[in-house]
Amino acid sequence: MPFIFSKVTPKISEEQEQVLKTRLGKAIKLVPGKSEEYLLLGFEDEYHLWLRGDNSQPIAYIQANIFGNEGHLGYDAFSLEATKIFHEVLGIPEDRIYINYTDIPDWAVGGMNVDRNRYY
Repeated sequence: MPFIFSKVTPKISEEQEQVLKTRLGKAIKLVPGKSEEYLLLGFEDEYHLWLRGDNSQPIAYIQANIFGNEGHLGYDAFSLEATKIFHEVLGIPEDRIYINYTDIPDWAVGGMNVDRNRYY
């Protein structure tokens, strides 16, 4: 079960959010065994981010939390596609889009731990 949370400096319109949701839902398939069916997304816009002491240009920080993929399969392809998506939809320069991956060894939902062999 992946959770992709982004903090971006530009404002995200409702239309842009829908495009991001749709395109990230397709992009997550680049990670083997992952799909939009179990994808959790979060967007935080107008976030105050500074890079090298400067906040005059748009920036994106994307946290991709991936359950059950310790081998990091598909991360390179997903990184390229996610960067392309945020650049095209929000106009953020590609060299100002940062993606941090976190391996999730355990996950719970509805008070129950998730069996990694059953859910992705």
